[in-house]
Order: sequence, then C-alpha cells, then structure tokens
Amino acid sequence: MKEQVKDKKTAILEAALKLFTERGFHGTSTAQISKDAGVATGTLFNYFPTKEDLINSLYFEVKGDLSRSMGKEIEVQDAFKDKLKKIWSNLIKWGVANQEEFLFVGQFCSSPYITKFTRDEVMKEYVFLHKLVDEGIKAGEIRDFSAELTIAMFYQGSRAVVNLIIDSDSSLDENKVMEDGFQIIWTGLANN
Repeated sequence: MKEQVKDKKTAILEAALKLFTERGFHGTSTAQISKDAGVATGTLFNYFPTKEDLINSLYFEVKGDLSRSMGKEIEVQDAFKDKLKKIWSNLIKWGVANQEEFLFVGQFCSSPYITKFTRDEVMKEYVFLHKLVDEGIKAGEIRDFSAELTIAMFYQGSRAVVNLIIDSDSSLDENKVMEDGFQIIWTGLANN
C-alpha cells in the first residue's frame, strides 16, 4: 500500500514540476496536474491541501536534491579551492542533467508562493556550503564577503553556465565552459 501512495505522490510532483515550469503558477491548475499525474483531483488534495502546499513541497524536494548533488564527494577533496570546484562541477552537471528541475528552481527561487518556512527549511540543506565559505574566509583563501553574497554570486554564475550549455549546439566543449566559468568565479573570490 505504501508503494502505491508513494507512486501517486511522485506522479503528482512530477506532473506539477513539468506544468509549473511550462506554464507558471497561475497558468497551472490543480485539475491539469491531476490529469497529467493520472490521479483524481481529490487524491491530489489528499496529499497537498492547496496548490501553494504543492509548490512548496516540490520546491523543498528539488532544492534538497540539488543540495545533495552539490555536496557529493567534496569530502575527498583536500584543498579549499578543490572543494569549491567540486561543488561547482556537481551543480553544473545537475543543472544540465535535470533541466526541468533547474528551470523550476530558477523560476520559483524568488516566488511569493514559496513560504518563508519552506525557504528556511531548504536553507538547512545548504549549511555545508555556508560552513565551507566561512572556512575559506577564515583561512584567507577567499575575500571576506558575506557568505550569502558569495553563495548567491556562485549560484548565479552556475546558472549562466548551465544555460549556455543547454542552449548551445553540440560543438560546445561543456567541460571547458564549466572550467572557464569556475575560473571567472574563482578570480572574483580568491584572496590574492
């Protein structure tokens, strides 16, 4: 029975992701989400009492997946720069491999439909990144900018690289673009 519940909830979240990304919040009805998920509208409301609850749950899920992807294998890196570069690489690869999720995060990261509670809970997933930036500042590796600004610039830079890769033809060397993007970010952060 739990498998069926998970499947219905997953189907709803997947349909919502696709529709919110394509049509936005107001252009997406719960009836359309239910139809695309293959469930009754009442079933959708059993899992998510409102459309706002649905979008907040989806945002939390997607941002959590992104955080886990960004943090993969950073502990095997010794140097601060290598750790930051690994996070960069993980972030770019996630964005290219998960284009709907990437577009969803970009589209709804400043949305008034994402509650303060959801934003605060999501930020708990990124504590490792704040700690790393703080360590880099204390060690003199990077300049003493606020962690929030540093992370925001890092993320926005990664969005530019992901968009360039997604929108390019197949002749683009993705690894070179990813490396060059990191060098631009590093040049702005490095304390030298």
